[in-house]
Amino acid sequence: MFYRASLQAAAAFASLSLLAGCGLLSDSGSKGEQKIVVGTTSEPSTLDPAAAWDNSWELMRNVFQTLVSFPTGSTKPEPDAAEWCRFTDDASTSYRCKMRKGLKFSNGDKLDAAAVKYSIDRISEIAFKNGPVGMLGSLDRVETKGDDIVVFHLTRPDATFPFILATPAMSLVAPSDYSQHKIRNDGKVTGSGPYLLDSYKPGTRAELVKNPDYQGFAHRKNDAVTIRYFKESAPVVAALRKKEIDAIYRGLTAEEVVGLERDQSKDGQPRIVETVGADIRFLVFNPEDPAAGNVAVRRAIAQLVDRDALVAKVYQGTAEPLYSMVPKGIAGHTTSFFDAYGDPDRAKAKQILSKAGINKPVELTFWYATDRYGSSTAPEFDELKRQLDGSGLFRITLRSTTWTPFQEGFTKGEYPVFGRGWFPDFPDADNFIAPFVGKQSVTGMPYLKDEITKQLLPETRRKSDRGAVAKQFERAQRILVEDVRLLPLWQGKLYVASGEDIGGGERALDPQTVMQMWEFYRKTSW
Repeated sequence: MFYRASLQAAAAFASLSLLAGCGLLSDSGSKGEQKIVVGTTSEPSTLDPAAAWDNSWELMRNVFQTLVSFPTGSTKPEPDAAEWCRFTDDASTSYRCKMRKGLKFSNGDKLDAAAVKYSIDRISEIAFKNGPVGMLGSLDRVETKGDDIVVFHLTRPDATFPFILATPAMSLVAPSDYSQHKIRNDGKVTGSGPYLLDSYKPGTRAELVKNPDYQGFAHRKNDAVTIRYFKESAPVVAALRKKEIDAIYRGLTAEEVVGLERDQSKDGQPRIVETVGADIRFLVFNPEDPAAGNVAVRRAIAQLVDRDALVAKVYQGTAEPLYSMVPKGIAGHTTSFFDAYGDPDRAKAKQILSKAGINKPVELTFWYATDRYGSSTAPEFDELKRQLDGSGLFRITLRSTTWTPFQEGFTKGEYPVFGRGWFPDFPDADNFIAPFVGKQSVTGMPYLKDEITKQLLPETRRKSDRGAVAKQFERAQRILVEDVRLLPLWQGKLYVASGEDIGGGERALDPQTVMQMWEFYRKTSW
């Protein structure tokens, strides 16, 4: 889904999957119970989908169902709790789903059209701060027709709506166990997903057992999963090397990835699988700042930043340079910033500034969050400062703080330049452009660009064939290059590390980069 994969890459993954199938124990015909232990630093902040717009999705994907989902290898949403879903009009304003027959929640309640309506309506009713309600901006109302038909009426054309329904935020919950007016916080889950949440201890572990009543797309290759939560990545890696856990996802540092890659050829050492990620990092420029508000200053920085050096020195190849807000692997990706600026060039940057009447070093303060995007953020900004200061055209001061005050600061417009990251809600170019433009930009500062918000994005949302809107997204990216309000730096790679006796790592991340625990299995002999 996230990948614009070549046929060769697709074939390679297919081959891995076929090889991985040898000797695995699955839903049918298992001869012994398979239990898998997974370690991660990605602890959920909530167990209620109506409050979840963060890494809580990792657990939710495994214990809840959504109407549609993204099985490994898919490029568009496919049925999960639904038998089928489709737009019933050419304008993409009416989306209809027919439910699978016989679905039920873990408490025995029926999962029917009414339960779907309840689940989606409560997201809007609760409107949890910083929750997923913002994803439903195009939804007018939900209608049921009998027990098995759900119709979503939209206020405007929105071909991305199926992608939104596929996110774990739109998980289906049992009405009898979830209030329509407040978040559930008793540490329990009532879902219909591949697993049941047998027990949960915040910050420590989640115990998942196979749901005997599950009906959906997931083919479970194990019987139970323990997820252990760690505060730091070093203890997770140590636990994997000691075989106290079977696999790791999320949170590995560049140094740990390099170390695991180096050692994986040795007997008894963990194996690591790499795949393209869709999370991105970028700089945001404050248009109200005297210096950052000058487009010549922004363009000069864009001309100077050396992404290759940044990735090599700080991330040791565990990330890759990004020249567009739409990352590689997403339909509509371009290299618009490289096309406009080429390789880093001090002479060109100086010329940009000189033409704007700027003939002395520009003083700017760059801000970043210390606890949001990993331990490499500080070295990343040190490298940016080194590059810009080294040109003699800038004098950069670095400032940092923790996420909460950082968020308050950039929302109030206090920072001239600051670093942000974006973890997409769904794999579509829309989700890498729309959130950053308009009055309610997620950067905290309005970015009013009528050609994008009133022409290009509405055009793309009328077409359910997402491959047919590449030209509009390409134009939108060119506009972003012209303004340089946002400067993309790099996109991450994703890694799953596992013991040498564990299979399924190459299929464990779905196209939304959410972990599918059911893909892990313990290898057996032929």
